Amino acid sequence: MKGSAVIGVDFGTDSVRTLIVNAGDGEEIAGSENPFQLWREGHFCDPARNQFRQHPLDYIESLEASVREALADSPEGTADRIAGIGIDTTGSTPVAVNREGIPLALTPGFEENPNAMFVLWKDHTAVEEAAEINSAARNWGGEDFTRFEGGVYSSEWFWSKILHVIRHDRAVRDAAFSWLEHCDWMPALLTGNRDAPAIKRSRCAAGHKAMWHPSWGGLPSEEFLTHIDPLLKGIRDRLYRDTFTVDVSAGILSPQWAERLGISSQPEVAVGAFDAHLGAVGAGIEPFFLCKVMGTSTCDMLIAPLDDEKNSKPVRGICGQVDGSIVPGFLGLEAGQSSFGDVYAWFRDVLLYPVESYLRHADLEPAARQALLENLSENIVSRLSEDAARLPIDSSVVALDWLNGRRTPDANQLLRGAIAGLNLGTDAPRIFKALVEATAFGARTIVDRFRAEGVPIRGVIGLGGVAKKNPYVMQVVTDVLNMPMRIARSEQTVALGSAMAAATAAGIYSDIRQAQKAMGGGFEKTYHPDPERAAEYQILYEKYKQLGDFVENRLT
Repeated sequence: MKGSAVIGVDFGTDSVRTLIVNAGDGEEIAGSENPFQLWREGHFCDPARNQFRQHPLDYIESLEASVREALADSPEGTADRIAGIGIDTTGSTPVAVNREGIPLALTPGFEENPNAMFVLWKDHTAVEEAAEINSAARNWGGEDFTRFEGGVYSSEWFWSKILHVIRHDRAVRDAAFSWLEHCDWMPALLTGNRDAPAIKRSRCAAGHKAMWHPSWGGLPSEEFLTHIDPLLKGIRDRLYRDTFTVDVSAGILSPQWAERLGISSQPEVAVGAFDAHLGAVGAGIEPFFLCKVMGTSTCDMLIAPLDDEKNSKPVRGICGQVDGSIVPGFLGLEAGQSSFGDVYAWFRDVLLYPVESYLRHADLEPAARQALLENLSENIVSRLSEDAARLPIDSSVVALDWLNGRRTPDANQLLRGAIAGLNLGTDAPRIFKALVEATAFGARTIVDRFRAEGVPIRGVIGLGGVAKKNPYVMQVVTDVLNMPMRIARSEQTVALGSAMAAATAAGIYSDIRQAQKAMGGGFEKTYHPDPERAAEYQILYEKYKQLGDFVENRLT
């Protein structure tokens, strides 16, 4: 394997990123990013109903273009020495498939049906179904299958979404043989696996989103599922029992896909996982260091030794704890915020609305109009950040970050955001400042919950688009957490984590920890809390919690 290269593929919310690295030292050879075109054009989504669906064609076409572009930018001969491919995706992002494991949207009659497509992680159409699952778990008289999911099942997760789709679309219900997470489908697609029951399922996805746990033999029992709704009868038997970690190979790249991607070797394709979990791998996660993947939402990753009895105790209100879901051999714990960068993007779009409306009717060439809008969109948040950074900390405006519901602690997707304390002197930078502080306070509640449950937090690692691009936001989060935060060096830390999984699945390294040490990119900077600002934010944090209590318990 000396001189080998590996590919990490990172499927995000808006695009796919490909990173080619030297397996020996993690040197980044080339990368490419390609957007999902149908998604970009707004097809199959209805934000007013919290419906967000993605067509599998977006994934296929963007993957092919991205890998080919990255290889084209690599030194000659790189395509001959690819030893492994690792894949991460968003999640829970399930899809209905036929017996061959093909998403229904790729079969005749379902091409334009959103219910036959991938139900994206942030789709919240299944809030009623999540509530029913939670009620059943507490009251049905048997095992509480949400016990290792934080005790609260979310509308963002596997069973909620399946139940919602089969209730509302009989055609999909009748045609679906089984259901696959996006991170399970991609390795199956690339290896040519056309047998749904034989597809290797991700331990990460199964444990955190599908209530899979070895103590009750895998997935929740048939009795529990049919107690929720008889429509779920038989689905469990067509899913899976065994699950696999990312250091395991799902198979060898098929000749068809080797040709499509322009790869002339026979690389192993690793079992898939979620983007945040492999992002934590790429960032060099250590036991009890909270690894925050900060983008449109946040996912907070933590690993703990498996041999410590207290670490197996269920942690209330998080997004699950799973043996090997992040680093095999360690317990993986997940938390997060349903919206983070999305909060800033929402405010940006609110401010841009009158500008867009004006330019729509202005006497400008279409290309000039589009260029102007794109320039404004790209720069408005950075300008707001500069102006907000000059403002003093005060409690006149307080906001809640629940614009897309709350993921952790205690998932509740029915919650909504709020801004309190506005007056005629409140301008855009002050509102933006309150929104940034709200997202930081949301991050603080996660740290507080872990500590309250007996899980220590010894440090913080940041990665993702927000962590790399916005120093103001990062300093506010650091001050609110009152802990230093190290920022991962790589621009594509998540894809780097997938590349580490690829190198391990290919046998270049014996385990993920060894791959991390050899291929890790280290840290580019560390943010340190300002003691005075941290003390001021502690006072404002209490007001945030008071506002949250009012909104959650009196207005919902």
